[in-house]
Amino acid sequence: MKIDLQVHSTYSDGFFSPTKLANFLAKNEVKLAALTDHNTVKGQDEFKRAAKKVNIKTITGLELYVYLEHRRVNILWYNFDDKDPELHDLLRETQIRRKGIVRKALNKLKEQGYKVQTEKILDKFTNYVAVNKVASEFYSHNKTKVHKELNNINPLEEDILHEYFYSSDHARLRETYINIERVFKLRKKIGGQIIFCHPGKHNKYRGNLPEKLNKLGIDGIEVLSPHHTIGAIVYCQYLAQKYSWIETGGSDFHLPTGQHFSLQHSWQWFHIESNYLREIYKIIK
Repeated sequence: MKIDLQVHSTYSDGFFSPTKLANFLAKNEVKLAALTDHNTVKGQDEFKRAAKKVNIKTITGLELYVYLEHRRVNILWYNFDDKDPELHDLLRETQIRRKGIVRKALNKLKEQGYKVQTEKILDKFTNYVAVNKVASEFYSHNKTKVHKELNNINPLEEDILHEYFYSSDHARLRETYINIERVFKLRKKIGGQIIFCHPGKHNKYRGNLPEKLNKLGIDGIEVLSPHHTIGAIVYCQYLAQKYSWIETGGSDFHLPTGQHFSLQHSWQWFHIESNYLREIYKIIK
């Protein structure tokens, strides 16, 4: 059975509405999926209704930025109670902090002479403020200057993010991290499984972090990810066996590429079959 346990919608940094996303997944023959927007569950109900119409089974999902001591990682959370008030308070807190961080970054760019309408940009976001969409707004009003500074008339999104939002020369924008111990405490109340998200990205699985996460009670690891090399996949499988973790997989889909490229999205080359993933039934049952 083809599954996808990491996709994103317009409620965070994806570009498809939950309904359009469900239809897209159905077109690609996905049979089970989890919407895992960053720091929000607002799209869950719409996604579940739309998925049901196209015969896709769904499980509740969420992606969070967390920290453990000095390490910062991403986690995926599945099968929890997404109606819990304490969860909503936690997510709202992160959304408010996130908006403040982005506001500070935009104002700094404005002070440096760029065309930036800070509050007009922020008003477009009612939940998670997606920096990729903020960067797109910034670029649309500063194209000539950006082209000249980057010496590139067709800069990629990552080029703009790196230069203007993740650089000390302009605005160093940080994510909104949550103490992972707080998440595990809440999990005791609302249930679900917590997964180490694309750990091969930037080698987040190096050192003793997996051991520390295991002691905290993490349930699994995302093995199949477009962010992973074959070496990373093999190492994730090794960790899953070592700690008896669940193995998951997701496309991390945000949008089709567009333009003239032959590959438009990860589902044209990245297929996840559930029978390859250790103990996945504990999540997709």
